[in-house]
Amino acid sequence: MMKKFVQSVITASITIVLMFGLSGCTKEGPVEKAGKKIDKTVEKAGEQIEKAGEKVQDAVK
Repeated sequence: MMKKFVQSVITASITIVLMFGLSGCTKEGPVEKAGKKIDKTVEKAGEQIEKAGEKVQDAVK
C-alpha cells in the first residue's frame, strides 16, 4: 500500500513539473520577439534583392 502511494506521489510530482515546464514555453519573450523581427527584416531584404535582380535582367535584355 505504501509503495503504491509513493509511486502515485512521484507520478503526480513529475506531471506537475512537466506541466509548469511546458506552460513556460508558450509565452514569447524578448529574444523570440527580436528573432521574429530579424526574420522579417531578412525576408524583406531578400525580396528587395530579388526585385533588383529582376531589374538587372530586364535591363540586360
